[in-house]
Amino acid sequence: MKAIETLKNLRFLTLLFAAILVVSCSDDDDNPPEENIPEVFTDVTLVFTPTGGGTTVRATAEDPDGEGIADLMVNDEITLAANTTYTLTLEILNDLPDPDEDIGDEIAEEDDEHQFFFAFTDGAFSDPTGDGNIGASNAADPINYMDEDSDAQDGSGNPVGLVTEWTTGDAQSGASFTINLQHQPDVKTATSTSEDGDTDFDLTFVLNIE
Repeated sequence: MKAIETLKNLRFLTLLFAAILVVSCSDDDDNPPEENIPEVFTDVTLVFTPTGGGTTVRATAEDPDGEGIADLMVNDEITLAANTTYTLTLEILNDLPDPDEDIGDEIAEEDDEHQFFFAFTDGAFSDPTGDGNIGASNAADPINYMDEDSDAQDGSGNPVGLVTEWTTGDAQSGASFTINLQHQPDVKTATSTSEDGDTDFDLTFVLNIE
């Protein structure tokens, strides 16, 4: 008799444990952990528009195999007029879906998690001066950001870089211009640098000023 009662108790405990496990798994399914899914970049275009009117300059980089092993490859040199002020805007796409996905819009929506950093040949621009803010030691160097976080984590309106302003210096050829996008969820602050977070892309263009 005792053996039968013991067996019944074991069966009851087994069923109870199984029920708890099912409920627990169901709760986990209802509340899956948040994931930071990286964006896919197939096309990046830098668009320099002269503020006083004139010819817009476009320079592109493309990923030749979409999500494959190849990185974005720079297609064009940047050629700007000397002593001219330009507004730089960015067109960033993922062309794998149909229609294309505008990653620039996604970056704008997640502006508290992204920042563009820039490096360039010293003297290429009269404003900003210097050689850019890429690298921890250069993080405080001037860049003319024209946009800020709409919901900065620290409330300070930290820069983003989808829109920037540049005034070229005197003519020179064979200079360089680098743009670096950092993904910085829960990291971006007023003092975060190009070494914080993960690099979404890092592109270097040849820069000519005529």
